Amino acid sequence: MSEHITNLTEATFDEEVGSADGPLLVDFWAEWCGPCKMIEPILEEIAAENVGRIRIAKLNVDDSPDVARRFQVMAIPTMIVFQDGQPAKRLKGAKGKNSLLQDLAEFL
Repeated sequence: MSEHITNLTEATFDEEVGSADGPLLVDFWAEWCGPCKMIEPILEEIAAENVGRIRIAKLNVDDSPDVARRFQVMAIPTMIVFQDGQPAKRLKGAKGKNSLLQDLAEFL
């Protein structure tokens, strides 16, 4: 995992999301998910290129099913941008870097 991406668990999720100063994109993923693995290097690039503008974190839905249920994550990858502790935008499916940057432009 990249030094720029935080790994979340059920135990750390609420604190990390609540204490984020600025937008926090949470990638809901699983080890067995092919599209999740495809976007991982893209998320690492975006995290490294946007330090101080947006933070990126990952939450394994198999390890943290209660959090996934709470945010009604039914398919993965699903990415939710949290602002001030609240969901601000939901993105579904694997996307290329340019498409993802366009979707995140309002937070960058």
